[in-house]
Amino acid sequence: MKRCSRCRRVQSRDAFAGNRAMRDGLQAYCRECQAAHCKARQEAAGRTVRVKVPVPSGRKRCPPCEEVEPHADWEPNRTGSDGWSSCCRECRAQRNRASCFKRKYGITGARRDRMIVDQGGVRVICREGPAEHVDHDHRTGKVRGVLCFSCNAALGHLKDRPDVIRRAAAYVEGNLWNPTLVAQGVYRQPS
Repeated sequence: MKRCSRCRRVQSRDAFAGNRAMRDGLQAYCRECQAAHCKARQEAAGRTVRVKVPVPSGRKRCPPCEEVEPHADWEPNRTGSDGWSSCCRECRAQRNRASCFKRKYGITGARRDRMIVDQGGVRVICREGPAEHVDHDHRTGKVRGVLCFSCNAALGHLKDRPDVIRRAAAYVEGNLWNPTLVAQGVYRQPS
């Protein structure tokens, strides 16, 4: 048993957090008083203090979306204090996607959405369906637009070379692979 220096109540040792600097190895304030003291200091400094929400067993509260969800909606994280990640799978995916846009292309999700609106909401090359994948110049790193996966992959496979892309278009149109008859038995291969 120990008495709290703040509320003066005598409580069990479980009601106090550990502190190796103290002679008995426990903090002077009980956990409730310590939490109230820390909250008052944060508010005095002008910081917002998150309201503690009761969470049932087997669930966890996600700070970004403020939803209380079952552990099945969370990624395991061995380094976390409770063994789960800091936010739910959906919020984590959104955060990772935004981080990827910033890291790889130097744009925000809002900038990407603006580019899609500027394109009329359709893919620039095939003009079908919604645009989803950011396209960039591999040499300069400059973002060119937002394409579908197939168009973006095609440009990547053709190494962003306009001459190769033109030859590919001619091939598809049937112009490149057909040799031309110059004289009887003499064919000219397309250059």
